[in-house]
Amino acid sequence: MSATEQMRANVGKLLKGIDRYNPENLATLERYVETQTRENAYDLEANLAVLKLYQFNPAFFQTSVAAQILLKALTNLPHTDFTLCKCMIEQTHQEERPIQQILTLGDLLETCHFQEFWRNLEDNAELIDGIAGFEDSVRKFICHVVGITYQSIEKWLLAEMLGDLSDSQLNVWMSKYGWSEEEPNRIFICNQGESIKPKNIVEKIDFESVASIMASSQ
Repeated sequence: MSATEQMRANVGKLLKGIDRYNPENLATLERYVETQTRENAYDLEANLAVLKLYQFNPAFFQTSVAAQILLKALTNLPHTDFTLCKCMIEQTHQEERPIQQILTLGDLLETCHFQEFWRNLEDNAELIDGIAGFEDSVRKFICHVVGITYQSIEKWLLAEMLGDLSDSQLNVWMSKYGWSEEEPNRIFICNQGESIKPKNIVEKIDFESVASIMASSQ
């Protein structure tokens, strides 16, 4: 068992029962958050427990830890982890740096303003220092959105949406998702019509039900 797996197991035991709300466990849980960022691991339950302890013990709030939790939640889009974590942070803290900047990044991703997201991230590159795999996790989410939205897309636009990638970098992601350049500078994603499955709905109404309706209308 790796050190990270061992820590996950130990934290799992802490989160059972009343110990989940014991502020004496905060130091251990905060170290676990730092381990997640360093080792590209993720444990939503543990991170929510940290934020809940901050709610119960406002004096213990650590801005840097809350910021790491939000960034890790962004790596799990399109799941709703980011919204869950954001709702557990007091409004006064949401207006502090760097949490405010991270919330802006989250809004840009959730509203699919991908080019603006990368520009904003470039201006705040220090936010993701030490967050292993952050950019590639975001690209996976963007590819998910592209995959359910487009039938084909211009190559330059796809490159910009993924963070202004070079041709060789873009080819890696195209290969990963099975996308192909069937026309010059245009990428075929998929036939969205094939993913639409019609469903026949059959409703059965017995005679007794109809008779009672007709009787009541007279």
